[in-house]
Amino acid sequence: MALFTGAGVAIVTPMYENGEVNYEKLGELLDFQINNSTDSIIICGTTGEASTLTHEEHIEAIRFTADYVKKRIPVIAGTGSNCTETAIYLSKEAQKAGVDGLLVVTPYYNKATQKGLIAHYEAVAKSVDLPIIMYNVPGRTGCNIAPETAVKLAKDVENIVGIKAATGNMAQETKTMQLAEGCLDMYSGEDGLILPLLSIGAKGVISVLSNIAPKETHDICAKFFAGDIEGSRQLQLKAINLVDALFCEVNPIPVKHALNLLGMEVGPLRMPLTPMEEANLARLKNAMAEFGLFN
Repeated sequence: MALFTGAGVAIVTPMYENGEVNYEKLGELLDFQINNSTDSIIICGTTGEASTLTHEEHIEAIRFTADYVKKRIPVIAGTGSNCTETAIYLSKEAQKAGVDGLLVVTPYYNKATQKGLIAHYEAVAKSVDLPIIMYNVPGRTGCNIAPETAVKLAKDVENIVGIKAATGNMAQETKTMQLAEGCLDMYSGEDGLILPLLSIGAKGVISVLSNIAPKETHDICAKFFAGDIEGSRQLQLKAINLVDALFCEVNPIPVKHALNLLGMEVGPLRMPLTPMEEANLARLKNAMAEFGLFN
């Protein structure tokens, strides 16, 4: 059984102007997502600026989210690291916090061979009893999980159950699904490719777009699963310009700006992320207006 089906939000980490995590606002964002049909919360991923959170902040954000959501929908914690021991530590702490699953990115910067990826994921999976979704985003990590590697891990390790596919390579993702023969759940890691990946058997999306358009992102998936392929297609096409604007600078710079433009007051980014260029901010505003996010 899949950890979740549909649209999971890769939620931002709201901050005060002094850079501290704003837990009161995080609670508001969690309610906003749940009230607008989001199917799962993914806390402390790339969009949550996990790479600039201290370990203490990282664990507290996970704990707060699990406690606040109270099993209304699944909570999946990002616990990946380029250090295997750190990934194990964060994964164990997330399990103690009561989350439903883990999202574990491939080691970044130091990378790994395919043999190293197998050893890394086996070690993390062995340390916990939670289901694990591997996160393959070579554009950010410089490390790619080959289809054969992903499938071997899913077949050999009981609690490795899924992959967040953010390669942008439909041929690779199709090969993964073909080799998996149903043993591995796939989630789109690209908001512009939700419907194409659903068409080859993906269970849903782990989404940046959901931060500002949760109902529409949910509906892309829900309509597809209900057999309304045309309705799903129309929503996917409608979202493309907004998706492009949300990634015109490195994530999560645009999405945090977008939430602030909507009055959600999620605060600043942590360096080395910096405010948007004016031209890109104007592009984002135009795309949000075109999508219908402004009255």
